[in-house]
This record gives sequence, structure tokens and C-alpha cells, in this order.
Amino acid sequence: MSSHANHSGFRASRNTSRPASVSFEFFPPKTPAMEETLWASIKRLEPLSPAFVSVTYGAGGTTRERTHTTVKRIVDETPLRPAAHLTCVSATKGEVDDVIRSYLDAGVRHIVALRGDPAGGLGTRYEPHPEGYASTPALIEGIRAIGDFEVSVAAYPEKHPESDSFAVDIDVLRQKVDAGATRAITQFFFDNDVYFRYLDKVRGAGINIPVVPGILPVQNFRQTAAFAERTGAHVPAWLAHRFDGLDDDAETRRLIAAAVAAEQVFDLVDRGVTDIHFYTMNRADLVYAICHLLGLRPPATIQQATA
Repeated sequence: MSSHANHSGFRASRNTSRPASVSFEFFPPKTPAMEETLWASIKRLEPLSPAFVSVTYGAGGTTRERTHTTVKRIVDETPLRPAAHLTCVSATKGEVDDVIRSYLDAGVRHIVALRGDPAGGLGTRYEPHPEGYASTPALIEGIRAIGDFEVSVAAYPEKHPESDSFAVDIDVLRQKVDAGATRAITQFFFDNDVYFRYLDKVRGAGINIPVVPGILPVQNFRQTAAFAERTGAHVPAWLAHRFDGLDDDAETRRLIAAAVAAEQVFDLVDRGVTDIHFYTMNRADLVYAICHLLGLRPPATIQQATA
């Protein structure tokens, strides 16, 4: 978040008559307990009518079946519009195409197209499958050949860890757009000026698709900091300071996390952002609270307020 906004607080005059459009990301559960948590979170956030909800896809297709099952259940049991993540790691074109067709058959019309992490994990070299899609633009072209999908892609305000420069990184984004991408969703960040500087670079390169900021409410600071280090996201000193001394105080950590994320989101909205994507980590309370502050309400609540 920019330094000029860090301590601005919440102004009573803040306009929430036109709330930002939001979307939520979930990941497929590994256990029955995790599945229960996921569906409780989906049901909690469903009344806020997000633009879409995305479901992640594990490295090398490791969650392929669980991702498809989760997406299919969202289609069948909720009014939400799911966006299924899809990668081209460790799979042939035929295998990936089968997944795309299965989503088409399930009623899914939005795919988040990603290259995916190297099969050996972060820090290892990416090697395309010899019979697979070699890159995200190639994957997007494959998706477009099969159906009329909306296609979202990833963007990196602090540069993809494997890119040699911002110029290379933005050229890759341009290739994704040329292949048919309709929206970019950013890696999470904590300094809003980083996002706006990146957006200036993107627009300066003539790329005009929406670039939606991805926001990660901090459920656990140490885990978030470790994840940020692996993905190249900077953790500002002021953010570390806010969580300092709270390792054994989960309740206060939750309150601080809500305040920090709400402050970041309000600053984005005040500076003209109209769409926000939340990485929920399959937990709804923090995200729900932030959306409430933004002015998003379940339909019944809106009706009662205007009655």
C-alpha cells in the first residue's frame, strides 16, 4: 500500500453506493474436513453475488479430478459462475483438451489459463511436455479452438520470478492477450503503488484488458511471508511490524488482518479500481467482512435497508 494511504483510516464520507465488483478464489479440498470448510465458505460468500469464483488447479494436474468435482458442484448447487483454473504442465495436448471439453460439457464458460509451476517445484526450470502446450498463449489458443470461453490469465506486478525484465514479462502478457485472453488477475501484493506502476507499464504497452488486483488477506503472517518470498512478492516492513508480537494471539491477528486488507482495498477503490479478486484460502470471514465494509450486502439485507 502506498505510504500516503497507510494511516488514513476509514472516512465516514467514503462512497460505497457503487461497490466494487468482487471475485473469489478457492482451492479444491484434500480431506472431508477441508471440503466442509470450503463449502461453508462458498455458502457464506455466495449471497454477495461475486462476478465469478475461481477454483485452482494443482501443479502438474495433481488436483485435476478434485478441481473438476468442485467446479461441477458449484455449477450444479449454486447460482455462482465458476472459473476453472487450467495449466499445461505435465500433460499432453490431448489430455488438456479433454479437460477443456469436460468443462464445456459441465456448463463452465470461464477458464483461468496458466502455464503452471515447473513439475519440480518453484526454483526448478520449466520444461514443456513434449506433446503438450508449450506456453500459456498456446494453451489459450487451444481453449479458444474448443469453445467460446472467457479466458483470464495471471499478471505479475513485481515481475514473474523467471522473467529477465519487466519488458519481457509484459511482452508475455501481450502474447496472452493476442492469443485471446480477456482479463488478467494479478499475483497478490501489499503495496498499492506497485500495482499502479505496473498498470502504467501495461497500458503504456498498449494492453487494454482489465488487470484485476489480487488481494490476499493475511490469515497467517509467517506463512504469507514465506509464500511471498517464493513468488517474488515484497512484504513491506510496515506490514511485518503490524503483526509483530502476535504469534500466539490468533484473535488479534485476525483483527489486524481484516484492518490491513480493508485499508488496502479501500485505497484501491479510492484510486479508481472497480474490480477486486480475493484469494480466500477457503476461509470466508475475513473476506466477507472486507466486502461488507465495501458496501456489498446480501440481497435480503439490501431490501431491508431500503424498505
